[in-house]
Amino acid sequence: MLISDLFKHMAVIEEKKENISKKETAVKKAVKKVPMQAAPNADIACKVLVEPWITEKSHAAIAENKYVFRVTRMATKPEVKKAIEGFYKVSVEKIAMTNLLPKKRAYGRFEGTKSSIKKAVVTLKKGDKIELFQGA
Repeated sequence: MLISDLFKHMAVIEEKKENISKKETAVKKAVKKVPMQAAPNADIACKVLVEPWITEKSHAAIAENKYVFRVTRMATKPEVKKAIEGFYKVSVEKIAMTNLLPKKRAYGRFEGTKSSIKKAVVTLKKGDKIELFQGA
């Protein structure tokens, strides 16, 4: 009696496994794989933009629709404008660039310098936002 009950339970478990596997294959077929597409100017953005520059001051400037980015040393205003417009799908109104000079730092008895960087302050047209900065 015990062995027959065991076989019945095993048969029920096998049926459940088959039903689950059929459902999984149906779900996999239903989900279409959409290839990931890069933004039209993604190659320029990768060469020009380094990272968003998030500080208290730059975060407060978001209220004025200004966003701050660290850019490469050789970047120009037209390149930065093209990169941001293509990558974030916004329209840029104005760009201000600044070079931050290297700062001296001392680590114990050793002296060194922090590397110099270039920043771009980008003013967007009214109504445009970059979602990356929201909630930061």
